Amino acid sequence: MEKKTKINHLETVPINRLLKQFAIPSVISMLVSALYNIVDQFFIGRSVGQLGNAATNIAFPLTISCIAISLLFGIGGASAFNLSMGKGDKDKAVYYIGNAVVMLFGCGVVLTAITLLFLSPMLKFFGAHPEILGYAKVYTGITAFGFPFLILATGGGHLIRADGSPKFTMICNLTGAIINTILDALFVFGFNMGIQGAAIATIIGQTISGCLALYYLRHFKTATMKKEHLKIRRKYIGRITSLGAAPCSNQLAMMVVQIIMNKSLAHYGELSDYGISIPLASAGIITKVNQVFFSFIIGISQGLQPIVSFNYGAAKYRRVKSAYIRAISYGFGIALAAFLMFQFLPRQIISLFGDGSDEYYRFAERYFRIFLLFTFLNFLQPITSNFFTAIGKPQKGVFLSLTRQILFLLPLILILPTIIGIDGILFAGPIADFTAGTVAIIMILKELKDKRYGNVEIRI
Repeated sequence: MEKKTKINHLETVPINRLLKQFAIPSVISMLVSALYNIVDQFFIGRSVGQLGNAATNIAFPLTISCIAISLLFGIGGASAFNLSMGKGDKDKAVYYIGNAVVMLFGCGVVLTAITLLFLSPMLKFFGAHPEILGYAKVYTGITAFGFPFLILATGGGHLIRADGSPKFTMICNLTGAIINTILDALFVFGFNMGIQGAAIATIIGQTISGCLALYYLRHFKTATMKKEHLKIRRKYIGRITSLGAAPCSNQLAMMVVQIIMNKSLAHYGELSDYGISIPLASAGIITKVNQVFFSFIIGISQGLQPIVSFNYGAAKYRRVKSAYIRAISYGFGIALAAFLMFQFLPRQIISLFGDGSDEYYRFAERYFRIFLLFTFLNFLQPITSNFFTAIGKPQKGVFLSLTRQILFLLPLILILPTIIGIDGILFAGPIADFTAGTVAIIMILKELKDKRYGNVEIRI
């Protein structure tokens, strides 16, 4: 009875309070995850300079790969667990958690092995030129050892949140980030270890976060996990991956776009007055800063997931709709604030990550203002995509997750620069953001017209 009560608050507590309870720790957890990259970028930029910033940008697709795996089995496992619990099928639900945990850590080990075996050709494929390759090899060769723990901490956080403990997810990530920040300062500036010190600090923080997540997962509150639940079974993995496919696809799409963008920036940058390193360094910083904004949006969507999944499974559709409306209301406010900051304070933001030439600042400011012009719409696609996944409609979630990156942004990055040079990469961003936001609006309005959801008015 005690365990049942702990779960039932998902269908009884007022939506606004419930969303804050789950979303705030999720936002903090995502901000902490982004802090890993921001902190490294800050210390590397201050110690190594422009080439160091470019190197971390080259390595960033591997970080995206880790997040993609985390979301595939983390959100997939969490959604399957909450949907089963909402239907009262507790015995089946615990298998989703066990299978997800095994796949998270196992895939991390495989990714580490692949990265170390093919390090140089992989980095060259990501867009590393000779002047950047050395720094990228040092940084990536070290951080690869932290992949299993990064994936376990990030994906395990979704499973912990599904168990009704969003604060513990926050604690896991916050502990690792604080340790990373302290060690970054010590290793980079105190011991003069440069980019190598930043990489070592990163994997130590990630390892501690991963161990904390593993400790919790062995003491799940709402279900008792046994060895038999850790045995991989096709039917459970199939359900998990189908529900985690949308957020995973979005990350994989980001990785593909990041690689193509790095190559395009290097190619068209070499043909411009900026050269190769300025566009790559600027893009690296702006990508990481934009990741901070998305930490709020993704945190809201993750906080939404257990509320929506449980109530949809329990056939409480009005609560499902109310939760979505509340989530996009918060998302719009945050997106508008980010838009204003990106448009009016780009130079101040860039200056945080080290000094540069006048050309460097000029390009970076234009990149901020043009590429992120429609930031105020960027909350719609990720929240709506995750909503479809949470209600057990992964096909719609996958399609929507691919709209911005693959269907719109990637073709634009390939086509526009052939017409207007490197500026074409900058203008590809706002066009893709606008069209993806429009598609999200059309799809969610069609879904919420279903009579099951009642007549809750949609306001943004």
